[in-house]
Amino acid sequence: MIRIEDLWKSFGRHDALRGISMHVTEGSAYALIGANGAGKTTTMKILMNIMEPTRGCATVLGVDSRRISPRELSQIGYVSENQELPERLTVDEYFAYLRPFYARWDRDLEALLRGQLRLPGGRKIGALSHGMRTKMTLACALPFRPRLLVLDEPFSGLDPLVRDEFMDGILGQAGETTILISTHELGEIEGVATHVAFIEEGRLLFDEPMDDLRARFRAVRITFEKPARLPAMLPDDWLRVSTDGNVLEFIDSRFKDGDSQERLQSQLSGIRRIDVEPVALRTVFTSLARAVRDRAA
Repeated sequence: MIRIEDLWKSFGRHDALRGISMHVTEGSAYALIGANGAGKTTTMKILMNIMEPTRGCATVLGVDSRRISPRELSQIGYVSENQELPERLTVDEYFAYLRPFYARWDRDLEALLRGQLRLPGGRKIGALSHGMRTKMTLACALPFRPRLLVLDEPFSGLDPLVRDEFMDGILGQAGETTILISTHELGEIEGVATHVAFIEEGRLLFDEPMDDLRARFRAVRITFEKPARLPAMLPDDWLRVSTDGNVLEFIDSRFKDGDSQERLQSQLSGIRRIDVEPVALRTVFTSLARAVRDRAA
């Protein structure tokens, strides 16, 4: 669905993207995560031909992003936190305006989405709250059953209830649609994304299936017989390392069942107990972001 190869985008002397490469396969729900300013929105805008890359290439639905035509756009749903809408039209008028552009527009699906998201048909778009506008952009992006749904920071400024309604709308109606979502709101996509990529300061640090990511990150707590001492050389795959009395704690970013614990037993002496727990996606993200910034300091 999407193929990006060595993509760069420069604004003057600032490189917003630094040679990122990633592939979004058909039928996947691909999450591009990172802090604000990491390069997520720039990537999305290049894919939608809102801006051109400085070098490298991106293809969407098999077409160079710089040559996307109405044929491809009719198969892509796009939702952005800063999407401009005609404020003088009512919700009903805007839906009536959109329908003729899409041969596959499903009026029944439109009605279902508008009911689920409780969109007020007679209200002018300019009078809608930020959350209501975001729900409306979603309701406009799904009735023509796009092959690809691109969501750029869709949760920004939304309260938890609206976020839940937003995700329920996607999960309930997206069907076989391929989803690309950029966000720094990680809790909402943890149960949705099949693949995840982490971007920091314009560089892609990893790109892998969500199940693989969950499997290799673990919170490790080692209790020693005596006060804990850090190894002279900390392994690169240990993140957020800390000691407290006879306890050593860290996030292992290359954990393997059995092998990792045996390796710890051979490397460290005086171990009384090793406890290992899965970590949430938010912890993975914050641990990686902190490690990147510590190395740059």
